[in-house]
Amino acid sequence: MAPPVKTRRYDASNRRALAEERRAAILAAARELMLRDGYAATTIGTIAGDAGVSTETVYKAFGGKPGIVRALYQQALEGAGGEPAERRSNRLRDTANGHELVAGWAELGREVAARVAPLAILLRDAAAMNPAARSLLHEMDQARLTRMRDNARALLATGDVRPGLTRRDVTDTLFAISSPEVFELLVMRQGWSSKRFARFQRETMAGALLVPGSGPVERAAGQPG
Repeated sequence: MAPPVKTRRYDASNRRALAEERRAAILAAARELMLRDGYAATTIGTIAGDAGVSTETVYKAFGGKPGIVRALYQQALEGAGGEPAERRSNRLRDTANGHELVAGWAELGREVAARVAPLAILLRDAAAMNPAARSLLHEMDQARLTRMRDNARALLATGDVRPGLTRRDVTDTLFAISSPEVFELLVMRQGWSSKRFARFQRETMAGALLVPGSGPVERAAGQPG
């Protein structure tokens, strides 16, 4: 007979694995339902039913719809790669020059925006009538603004930023270009490919912020996408 301590560890491991499976099922069901039916029309009961769990399990895991969307947002920010997009962006800061930074950010933006923008639009549409959705949308915007401030600092540190531009100038430009509204307008409404969108972001950031040089933007100019 196995020692009790091993049994407890085994049981705890199984419980954690089951909890993660349930959490993933809840998030998958919630994303599909909310993007299809809207924030207000999607109930915790519907999410629980589609995920195959109880409503109590949903509330215990996320606390309600705002907590679910917050978790979906954090999940979306990780991108499609095995390594979270934010970590990949941080690694770029350590080695890249200005043109390499904006090229890397454009590729990460191409990956992340497709996941994040629908959630931001979902909250924007719900915000007029739902204070919780409005508060969460503001929280997401502030988190993105903080990230763009950090990116602006990193870009300025390369020495490749146009003379006279302040950290606020760089922050505001990055904040605008990375907005879900830009992705919505160009990709979701105008039908741009993700490759074309990434090139637009890269060239716009470089053109607005960087001293012209021999970076990826200049080498890629004129290439179809």
